[in-house]
Amino acid sequence: MIPSLLTQFSTPRRCFPLMAFAMALPTSTLAEFRALDDSSLSTVTGQAGVTIELETRLTMDSLTWTDEGSLSVNGLRLSGQNDTVLDNMKLTLDIAGDGEVLEHGFSEIARRANAGLLDPSDPDVAEALATYSVNGEFGKQFDSGDLVIHLGAIDYGDPTSLNDYLQAVDFELAVDSIVTSGTEGSATLFSDMLLQGYVGPTDLVIRNQGGNTRTLANGNVVSGSELQLDTHFEITNGSLNWDAADLILLFNFAAVGIEGLQIHNRRGDDTLGHFGMAHATAKLSRGTSAASAVEGLSVHDVEFRADIDMPIFRIGGTSIGSVQFTDFAITDTTMMVYGH
Repeated sequence: MIPSLLTQFSTPRRCFPLMAFAMALPTSTLAEFRALDDSSLSTVTGQAGVTIELETRLTMDSLTWTDEGSLSVNGLRLSGQNDTVLDNMKLTLDIAGDGEVLEHGFSEIARRANAGLLDPSDPDVAEALATYSVNGEFGKQFDSGDLVIHLGAIDYGDPTSLNDYLQAVDFELAVDSIVTSGTEGSATLFSDMLLQGYVGPTDLVIRNQGGNTRTLANGNVVSGSELQLDTHFEITNGSLNWDAADLILLFNFAAVGIEGLQIHNRRGDDTLGHFGMAHATAKLSRGTSAASAVEGLSVHDVEFRADIDMPIFRIGGTSIGSVQFTDFAITDTTMMVYGH
């Protein structure tokens, strides 16, 4: 590269502007210029990531998917609680070096516990210390070229308070209705949806595995380069009308109304390390189905763990009392998504 650039200025006519520029510089400035050989250039790399402080409010009148019929999400809004601005969010983006330890999950809790700001005898705190302590650093170790995006808070409040940490980012999600339409008319699946709660540490990682592949337990072959999602959250208050829809293709909750919905993880046997928050993970990549040999989007290693409280559960407008799920878990779930 350098010889070719010098060649461009080899004639007196082309060299004159460069010489004039150099002569105009102070002698002290010229003294700071140093030639870099290929070996020196190879060590010049960017070592810092990017931090984005974010606040937003999202509204959408209608989102429609049209096939032979259509499916519409109407009146969607994502904001802070009570329709305020969704704020106090901080995104950190890093491209990992080989073996680099970067922020992930509850690593901030581990860092505070190590500094003596949180009680390490608390079982959740102790689990965070064990999980996120890596060779004197706090986070998760990644491979060269992995893109790591971590969502946390700008201001966590009192560094000795777990509640301040867990409630640093509040949100509200509202949807007026979800409607399916066709030649026979339309049907409302859900209506008057409102979810309020808190967003815990959330991570998006794009693993850089080149062209490597791996085979899942069901025989599907998926790319080793995949998007990995890991999030913690809590719903403190939710309501919806479940007009006509299936839950996980098993339970039809038509004509059901729910009020006071809470989704958390404070009961049962799988609370350790989640600080009372629900937890969801999934991986997405290109894949090929073992059953049909069709290529599509593979959604695999899906896991969801939570406790679910529905203090007001109405069927046909009449309350039948309260419903609770403890240690509700979705595991060993794989999907292959493709067009037909």
